[in-house]
Amino acid sequence: MQATAKDLRLKTKEILEAIERGEEIVITYRGKEKAKLIPLSLDAIKGKEEEQMLFGIWKDNEKVADTNAFINELRGGRFDDH
Repeated sequence: MQATAKDLRLKTKEILEAIERGEEIVITYRGKEKAKLIPLSLDAIKGKEEEQMLFGIWKDNEKVADTNAFINELRGGRFDDH
């Protein structure tokens, strides 16, 4: 399927639904292909199951072992669940 940059702005929901169905979308701008939107593979989705895992210089920092608790501490209770 092809979509224009304008379609991307105005028909985002429909484009995302097409991607969910497994379609690949080529985005054009002024008649020239600029990008391709493809569905995530099931493997990529499964990789996100490790909840909020950190990487790089933070991955071995014990202070942030529980990412959600660390973020809540940084926020100072502003976004606590009620």
